[in-house]
This record gives sequence, structure tokens and C-alpha cells, in this order.
Amino acid sequence: MSIDKIVSLCKRRGFIFQSSEIYGGFRAVYDYGPLGITLKNNISQLWWRNMTQLHENIVGIDSGILMHPKIWEASGHVGAFNDPLVDCKECKSRFRSDELIDNDTDKINWLEVQCPKCGNTGKLTEPRQFNLMFKTNIGAVEDESNIAFLRPETAQGIYVNYLLVQNAMRLKIPFGIAQIGKAFRNEIVARNFIFRTREFEQMEMQYFVKPGNDDDALNAWKKERMIFYEELGINSSKLRFHQHGDSELAHYAKEAWDIEFEFPFGWSEIEGIHNRTDYDLAKHEEFSGKKMEIFDQEKNERFLPYIIETSAGLNRILLAVLSHSYWEDKENNRIVMKLHPKIAPITTVVCPLLKKDGLPEIGHKVVEILKPHFNTIYDQQGSIGKRYYRQDEAGTPFCITIDHQTSDDNSVTLRHRDTQKQDRIPIEQLIKTINDNMENFNE
Repeated sequence: MSIDKIVSLCKRRGFIFQSSEIYGGFRAVYDYGPLGITLKNNISQLWWRNMTQLHENIVGIDSGILMHPKIWEASGHVGAFNDPLVDCKECKSRFRSDELIDNDTDKINWLEVQCPKCGNTGKLTEPRQFNLMFKTNIGAVEDESNIAFLRPETAQGIYVNYLLVQNAMRLKIPFGIAQIGKAFRNEIVARNFIFRTREFEQMEMQYFVKPGNDDDALNAWKKERMIFYEELGINSSKLRFHQHGDSELAHYAKEAWDIEFEFPFGWSEIEGIHNRTDYDLAKHEEFSGKKMEIFDQEKNERFLPYIIETSAGLNRILLAVLSHSYWEDKENNRIVMKLHPKIAPITTVVCPLLKKDGLPEIGHKVVEILKPHFNTIYDQQGSIGKRYYRQDEAGTPFCITIDHQTSDDNSVTLRHRDTQKQDRIPIEQLIKTINDNMENFNE
């Protein structure tokens, strides 16, 4: 299955559109349609619930997209947040050098490397550095004194606020701070639909622990984070851990792992779990001149906590869910998005068999019954078969059909998306039956 099929379905069914399409599109930026934004919100809400509601020692914040520029100097982004890129002088394509060569790129003769697009050798330039941060100005005058940056990650907003949060909420080590928010990177080589974009959302949780307890905390979060993807309905065979080798480790990391998903274009990262040590807090202490140590009242001591980071890309997870759910049911000549009912953008659709004999009126009453409990829509356009298949593509797990028997005994037909099995259910039992099916859903 190619990524092009996912792109086509997303446009056709209102999941994701190319940004500014009527102007020819805006590369590496995407807009989320009615189904896309609901699915994205359902994923992020499940993540937020798992992080903050189910953990007594994890709280949330929402920090600013624009922050003091010194923050990005302290974090190392101003000086080191760049990618080495090479250009093909023949086909004008641009590539990140680390994607072409696995070894040390400084020792490579680029005249001997073949362009992966046009196939020519001797046409690639030497790598050049490109800063990935978007620069802007604060205030009325554009000069060097009021430069700011759109944040390239959400983590720093947590670090500079961690003591304020800890004091306000009276948190004791270990504790975590979670955040969901937009980040921006000037990706020169953006590809694979929404996998690598210039505007994206991160779901990050920074877990503050006492030095010496960091290894155990990292291992615990590795296990817990993998369970989350099972809740999304992703089969474990499509997931794996990848440990960063010495040459891959970021400058701040003691140990780092990626959770990778098998996309149509290969295995790629959807979440990182890192031991960042006390690097970030020490840097902010140095650059701000303010103490960043935490005070442990029980031990009567001060120290800089180590940080275990779980950083997930919401857009990448959404693409993983879409890729995993896409199913061509060739036996029945239909395309099905086998989304888990807990995150499907539409849970139930109510379809009167005919547009007469009072069936639409009954259908609207059923919609009103279901709406407080599920995301429910009403559909009476086209044959019942076309309506079923249309909703299969949208990932709707349950279709409810109103027919003449409904008028006689107040029962409806409940159709299951994946199996196309149909059950006859009294209207008063619909909510319980759907809830039971959602809880016991198996791919």
C-alpha cells in the first residue's frame, strides 16, 4: 500500500487537505478537515487523559509559542539547530546529507555519491548548514534588538516553568509536566505527507527525577508508552524500539530510544524517550542567572533533577493510525478505515432506509438519543449500500438503519463496519450495546 492512497482518501473524505490549495498549495503545511481535526483531537485527548488524569504526579501546562530568545541560546538551538544539506546540480533536488550516507559525512567525497532522484554521479554539492528555526520580530521596528523565534519544540517551555509549577502544585520528586502544542521547523527537505512538516504538534511529558533514579524511570516510561499505541488500536507487530548509538545521541542525552512505526515508506520515528540528564536546567541556570535547583524537604537538600522526556509527534501518530487502519477489502470491493471506535471521528451514523413513511423523523429522534454519548451524524443521501461504504471509508464503526420494522417494534439494525455483521437492537439498548462493542473491540 502506497502513501498516495492515504493522501487520496484523506482529501476525498475530509481528513487532511494541502494548505492553500487554490493558490497552488503551500509545501509542507497541511490543513485538517472535519474528520481529520476530530481524529487528531481524539488522539491528543486520549494522550492527555493517560498522562494527567491517570497519574497523580503529572500536571499540564500551555506555554507560549513565542518566548525570550535567550531560551534558545541556552538550549543550543541558536548555535546548533541546523541540518547539513546537499543539492543536486542536475535535477535541483535537495537532501539531508545524513539520509544519504550512514557514515561520517565529513570523510565522504560527494563527487562519488549518486543522486537518489536522477541517478547522476558527481552532481551533488558539499553539505551546507541550514538553521531550522523560524525567525520573527517583536514590536514595531525590525532590528536585531527585537528578534524572536517560533519555538522549534515545546520542551523548553516546560523547563523554564518547572519550579513555578512545582511550587504552585506542591509536587514532590518524581513528578511530570505535560504539554500539547504547536512547534515550527524550517524543514528544507519535507516529505511523506504529514510525517515531516514545517508546522506540527508535539505531545510531550517531561518527568523530573532524582539523579540516580533516572535509569529506572526511563525503563518504566518505555513500557508505559508502548501500551498507549495498543490503546490506539495499533498492532504491536508494526511497532519497535530503536536505541540511539553513540553517533546518534543528541548533545543533551545520556540515553535515547525511539518508538518506530512501519509506515508505507519504511520504519520511522513517532516518539522519542530520552534521558536528558540535568543538561537543560543547568544551561538555563547558567544563562538566566537564576537557581534552577529543586529543594527536597524530606532530605533537606537541593539538586538539579534529571529529566526523562517522552516526546511524541501528534501528526506522525495520526499518520501512523491512518496507515495502520487503511484496508482494501477486495472481496467486497470497498475501502475501510479500521479505526478504533474510541478515536474514530464519527462513532455512529443513523440512516433511514427510505425518505418517507416517517422513517426520517424516527432517525432524527435516534440521533438526539445518541448525540450526548457519541459523535453521531444523520445520512439519508443515496442507496443504503453506498451510505455504508461511504462511512466505511470515514472509519465509522457503527451504522444504524431505520426501517419499517422500527415503526412496529422500536428496533433498529446495527451494522458493524469491519465484519458487516448486522444485529437487531431495541433503541433503548443502543447506547449500552455500542459502549460494550467499543470496550471489547478487537482488530
